[in-house]
Amino acid sequence: MPPNPSAPDPESRSAAVELRGAELSFGDRVLWQGLDLSIAPGEFVAILGPNGSGKTSLLRVLLGELDLVSGSAEIAGIPAQRANRNVGYVPQQKSMDEGLPLRGRDLVGLGVDGHMWGTGLLRRRRRMQIVDDAIRKVGAEAFADAPVGLMSGGEQQRLRIAQALVGDPSVLLCDEPLLSLDLANQDLVSSLIDRRRHEHDTAVLFVTHEINPILPLVDRVLYLVDGQFRIGTPTEVMTSEVLSELYGTDVEVLHVRGRLVVVGTGDAIDALGSAGGLRPGEGVHHHDGDH
Repeated sequence: MPPNPSAPDPESRSAAVELRGAELSFGDRVLWQGLDLSIAPGEFVAILGPNGSGKTSLLRVLLGELDLVSGSAEIAGIPAQRANRNVGYVPQQKSMDEGLPLRGRDLVGLGVDGHMWGTGLLRRRRRMQIVDDAIRKVGAEAFADAPVGLMSGGEQQRLRIAQALVGDPSVLLCDEPLLSLDLANQDLVSSLIDRRRHEHDTAVLFVTHEINPILPLVDRVLYLVDGQFRIGTPTEVMTSEVLSELYGTDVEVLHVRGRLVVVGTGDAIDALGSAGGLRPGEGVHHHDGDH
């Protein structure tokens, strides 16, 4: 039998993200427990599952916003905590008011302020250099001085990625960054994130309801369902047998022209439809509400 690629190496001290015996619950409701996951630098891990399964909550644990009931969570060998310079965060694309007096470079600059020390002209110059460099890396120079509220969803997401990168993080946490974007911008945003992890060895945890836009990029999948989980490569996890076991009902995974389509019945499987690869309009598309 080949070694299990999802099993954390107890000898390793170089993991970008390390979860050991992790349990998260709200009252009597257990989202997940006994979660062991070791993510290497430069690894791309997709986090999938229906609404309420704890995908976004897992990111909040790593951001230091939620405490585990038991177990541990570490980023680059340090317990997960707020304002961690090793962590960059890319949120969902959300519409902004057209009258918002915020330019693109102002949005990026918000990510710098929590990572810089000192005062005076030198600090302002350094801040400007960092912002300009981040904007250049995502190819957003042409609209960096435009009002954020007048930008397209794809332009806004480019700048949110730039904001996440200003601290030069070793881990990038992405919470449905492709939501509400058209196919061209999904590909653009995905490629920017993938380029970052290859050029800088940045580990990526990518919460999504649709694996198809990132399927060629993914190294492993963490699938969360009703307190259970599976970890492995997409070919190991995205199968009829594994998903049927997780959901406790018959689920069929089809390969259609290079895409994964999940077929089943019931509300849980409706939520799974988008996670398994249906484009918006082909299945029920849900926003994640972990609580």
